[in-house]
Amino acid sequence: MNAFASLNSNSRRIKRNSLYRCMLMAGLAVPFHVHASSAADAEGSGQQAAADSDPMETAPAAGSATMLDSVTVTASKRTTLIEKTPIAISAITQETLSDLGALDIKDYAAQVPGLRIQYNGPGSQRISLRGVNAAGEATVGTYYDETPISGSTGVSSDAGGRAPDMPLFDVDRIEVLRGPQGTLYGASSMGGAIRILYEKPKQEYEGSFQAAYEITDGGDPTHVEDVMVNAPLIADTLAARATLFNRETGGYVDNTFLGISNVNSSRAQGGRFQLRFTPNQDLTVDLSHYRSTSEAYSSTWHPSEGEYKQLSQVKLPYDDDTSISSLTLNWDLGWANLTANSSYQDRKSTYISDDSYYIATYLTPARCQSAGNGGVPCSDERLQQWYDEVNSLIPAALIHDGTTTDWTNEIRLSSADSQFLDWTVGAFGQNRKNWVASEDAPADPQTGIIITPWELFYRRQIWDVLEQKAVYGEATWHATAKLNVTAGARYYDYKKTVTGITDIPWDMIGAGLRPLTTVDASEDGWLKKLTVDYNAAEHLMFYATAADGFRPGGANQVIGLPEVLTAYSSDKLWNYEVGMKSYWLDRSLFFNAALYQIDWDDMQVRGRTLNGAFSFLANAGAARMRGVELEWIYRPIMGLDLTANFNYVNAELTEDQISDVVTAPGRNGDQVPDIPEVTGMIAAAYRRGLTDTLDGMIRLDANYVGKTYSSFRPDDPYRATRDAYTMLNFRTGVESADDRWSVYLYVRNLTNKLAINQLSLSSTPPYGSATSLMPRTIGINFAMNFY
Repeated sequence: MNAFASLNSNSRRIKRNSLYRCMLMAGLAVPFHVHASSAADAEGSGQQAAADSDPMETAPAAGSATMLDSVTVTASKRTTLIEKTPIAISAITQETLSDLGALDIKDYAAQVPGLRIQYNGPGSQRISLRGVNAAGEATVGTYYDETPISGSTGVSSDAGGRAPDMPLFDVDRIEVLRGPQGTLYGASSMGGAIRILYEKPKQEYEGSFQAAYEITDGGDPTHVEDVMVNAPLIADTLAARATLFNRETGGYVDNTFLGISNVNSSRAQGGRFQLRFTPNQDLTVDLSHYRSTSEAYSSTWHPSEGEYKQLSQVKLPYDDDTSISSLTLNWDLGWANLTANSSYQDRKSTYISDDSYYIATYLTPARCQSAGNGGVPCSDERLQQWYDEVNSLIPAALIHDGTTTDWTNEIRLSSADSQFLDWTVGAFGQNRKNWVASEDAPADPQTGIIITPWELFYRRQIWDVLEQKAVYGEATWHATAKLNVTAGARYYDYKKTVTGITDIPWDMIGAGLRPLTTVDASEDGWLKKLTVDYNAAEHLMFYATAADGFRPGGANQVIGLPEVLTAYSSDKLWNYEVGMKSYWLDRSLFFNAALYQIDWDDMQVRGRTLNGAFSFLANAGAARMRGVELEWIYRPIMGLDLTANFNYVNAELTEDQISDVVTAPGRNGDQVPDIPEVTGMIAAAYRRGLTDTLDGMIRLDANYVGKTYSSFRPDDPYRATRDAYTMLNFRTGVESADDRWSVYLYVRNLTNKLAINQLSLSSTPPYGSATSLMPRTIGINFAMNFY
C-alpha cells in the first residue's frame, strides 16, 4: 500500500518526520497553533514536563495533511507555547540537527536569523546575534541545560572568543533567543542567549547508534560515531542515560613551510552520564556529568601562499579537557514550580601560535638600536650580534596554557499558570577562576615541534577571578484576553580581581621582570525589560519590547601598562523591538517579522601597546544596530516543505572610538567589523513513502552570507574584505517507516565554494591569515534506534 493512500499513515509519518520538526522550529520564532486539547495540555503542564518532553509530539488532525502543529519552549523560565511567547526565539530539535548533519553550532547557525559564528579554529569561536560583536566577555550567553558555559579569558581578557567546543548529540532541542535577555539570563546575554537542552533519562529501555564517513576535497577522510543507552534502574523512580561520542576529522590545510599535508586534523572523544531520580510525581532530581577531550591542529591558513596553504614555522596543536557536573532539582509545589541548580565546570586547555614572524620583525637596524643597544645606533659588529640573537629564537612557539573553573548556583520560583498574573523570581551566583600562562619556547626547525623539555625564554602568568551575584524577577499581567504586559528587572553585583607576574622576562620586547601585582574592578546596577503583546486574532500576534543588557568590565593585567589603562567598565545596550507572529492558510503557512534598534554605549574595544606586543581592553565609542528579521515556512502539499529566513542589519558606530585613555581606529559611521549586512537561508525538502515500510527524502539548502570587513576604517591599509558567498548543501536518503533505521548520502558545500569565515591582513609575513568553511565534503550516514 502506498503511504499516501492512508490518512493514518500520513499522520504517523508527519509526526516522526524530522524535516517537519525542523521546519517548525528552525530559525522561526513562529506562531504555531495547536488543537484546543493540545493547548490545554501544554498550558497546564509543569515546567519540567515541557522541558523534557518532545515538543513536536502532537500530530496534525485528520484531514490536515499540510497543517503544522505547535511547540512548547521554556525560554521564559516557564512552559509556554512558542506562538504565545513574545520573544524572537528559534527552536531546533535533535531530529533537525540530524537532518542537517549538524555536529556543532556552525552547522545549524544558518537556521537562525542574525546568528553569526566567527570561527578562528578549534576552541576559538566568537558567537554574536544582531551584530553585537566585540572582544571581551561573551555577548551571547550559552547554556547547557541549566549550566552557563564560560570561555577562558586568556591573556587578553577575551572569554567571549574561547568557549569550549561541545558536540550536538542526544539533544532534545536548542532554543536561540535573539536580543538582550538580561532579566532572566544576566550578564553576557546582551545580544541573546543559546540554550542547548539534552534528552533526559526515561523509564524505558532504548538506545541509538549513528556513524558517518565522509571525504573532503583535497583532504583526509573523517569518521564520526555516537552511541546512546537509556535504562530504568528502579521502576518509576530511578533511570540512567549514557552517551559516548568519537569524532576524527581529516585535515585539508597544507603547511608548505614544514611540508606537512592536511595538517589541521582533529580528534574529539567523550561522553555524558545522567541519572534522574523521581521519588514522586512532583519532584525530579537530575544529576549529570559530561567529559570531553580534544586534540586538534589549527585550521588557519595564509592567503599569500594560496588557498588552504599554511606558512607557520611551528606546528599549532590545540588540546582541551573539559568536564561539567550539575545537579538540578525541579519541584512542583502546586502553586509554583521550584528549580534549583548547582553546576561546576573544569577546563584545561593549551593552544600554540607561531611567534616566529613577529620575532623576525626585530631583524632591522632600528630594532637593534631601540631594543638591543640602548637607543644608540648599532655598529656592524653589534648589528650582526643582534641578528644572531634574534635568529637564535626562531622558530618560536607562543604557548597559551590555562585552566578555568566555574561554579554557578541558581534558584528560582515560577508561579503556576494563572489567568491574571504569572511571575518568576530567582537568585544567581557565580565564582569563575582562570589561570593562564603566556610562554615562548623554541621549536625544532625541521619538524616545528616544541623542543622538550621546554626552554622557556619568556613567561607571563595571570590569575583572573570573577564573582557575580544577582536577584531577578519577571511578571506577566494578563490585562485582557488579548493583551499582556510583561515587566522584569535584575539587580547585579560583580567583582573582578586580576593578578599577574612576569617571572621569566624578555627584555627584547620590553617585557621585563615584574613582581606579583593585583588590580580590582567592581560594579553593580540594574537591568530592565518591558514587553507588551497583543493577540489581534487567534492566528496573529503583535509585540513590542524595550530591554537592556550588559556584560562585565574588568581589569587588564598587561605588564607595564599605565595605571589609567588598567580598569575598564561594563558596556551596556538598549534593544527596542516590534514583532509579529502569524499563521495563514489553515496553518500551512507561517510568517514572522521583527524590527529592532540596538543602542550600544561605552563599547569595550581592543587597543595595543606601542610596541605591538600586548593588547588591552578599554571603553570607547558607541554603536547602533538597526535590523529586520523575516521568517517563513510553507507546506503547499503533503510532504513538501519550503522554508526561508532573511536578516538585514546595519551595524555602525555612532561615535568616534576615542576616550581619555584610548584612540581606537573607529569613527562615526564606520561599519562594525565581521558582521554581514545581509544573510539568508532557503531550503526545500520533500518526503514521501516509497513502500509500506520505507520512506524517502531529499533536501537542498542554500545559505547566503554577505560581505564583511576585518576593521572599522575604510582607509585602513590592512582592512580585509571577506567576500559574500552562498553555501549549498544537499542530503538524500531512505528511512524505515517505524523510525528504526536510516541511511543518508550528503554533500556539504556542493559547489566547492571558498567560504572565508575570518580574514585579516598585516604588513609582515605571512601578510595575513584566514579561516574558512570546509571544501566540498561528501559523506554517508547510518543510524539505528533500539526500543
